[in-house]
Amino acid sequence: MVERRGLRPFLKWVGGKRQLLPVLRRFYPNTHGAYFEPFLGSGAVFFDLLGQGLLDGHAVTLSDDNADLIGCYARVGDSLDAVLAALDSLAAGHGQGGRDHYLQVRDSRFNPARAVWRDAGSDITTYPAELAAMLIYLNRTGYNGLFRLNSTGEYNVPPGRYDRPRIVDRLLLELASRTFTLPDVRVQVAGFQRVLDEALADDFVYFDPPYAPLSATANFRGYTGRGFGDADQQRLQQVLIALATRGVKVLLSNSTAPAVTRLYEGNAAVGAAGLRTWRFPARRAVNSKADRRGPVEELVVSNIRPTPSLPSTWQSRASASNTAPRGPGRRSRLAPSR
Repeated sequence: MVERRGLRPFLKWVGGKRQLLPVLRRFYPNTHGAYFEPFLGSGAVFFDLLGQGLLDGHAVTLSDDNADLIGCYARVGDSLDAVLAALDSLAAGHGQGGRDHYLQVRDSRFNPARAVWRDAGSDITTYPAELAAMLIYLNRTGYNGLFRLNSTGEYNVPPGRYDRPRIVDRLLLELASRTFTLPDVRVQVAGFQRVLDEALADDFVYFDPPYAPLSATANFRGYTGRGFGDADQQRLQQVLIALATRGVKVLLSNSTAPAVTRLYEGNAAVGAAGLRTWRFPARRAVNSKADRRGPVEELVVSNIRPTPSLPSTWQSRASASNTAPRGPGRRSRLAPSR
């Protein structure tokens, strides 16, 4: 049994859900089968579910199409001592060199080592422990949890502005290592559509895709290396509808960008699948212009009935074919949408 106290992500990640957990917890199902998370990122929801004992006895499949991320998790799971040894050395170098050390590691060590691994086939079973340590170091000291690649596939995230970044959290990494080696937990490189081949009725799937930007200056969706455009959002909507129709319990969070809301709010196919949408206030921290960071609305789409006592600031909208839903899609007593 993994120690549950203190379970949380050890990576920062754009779109990480730690701040939104109080909202998302209202949609955790009381019962479910297997658990799937096709956009793993930092794994905030997975760690939260595990910490509450809600995944005990359930098969868990964690996926992301970022092979570096999954490779890092794999090495933390099976080669933690080697990862920690390399990370300790990187932390010591950062203490002496700061920004210059970051740039030297990024340009002269991480990118060349990553290129060798990619040329060899990008197999996560061969992702080096030293590369995993460098990814953790760059993540903890780089700008705002970004993972961004340039047109030639090189990691180009600038250094962050941190006085004393916590680079090595041994306890947190040890907890994560035990988590990723649990017999019921599977971590894989896969696109989100693979869940269609795996999830069955009563399983629970949480989707946390790269958010559609609310403005041009907020567009950081290239952090996966391949981007996530409007066509991807449309494919994701179809996956959500197919799973909900199958009886899978689904939960999605996204921005309220028009490219997203028009796919779900007032959509007849979404409503016919028993899905509903909610808007709630949140705070977005990623924008290239600091004065444009701040309060925004977030979108939740689900066929799971939330807990009864929802704040009046939340806005619920029934889809066109779901104005009087039953079962998981039953209308909640929320403030009407604008």
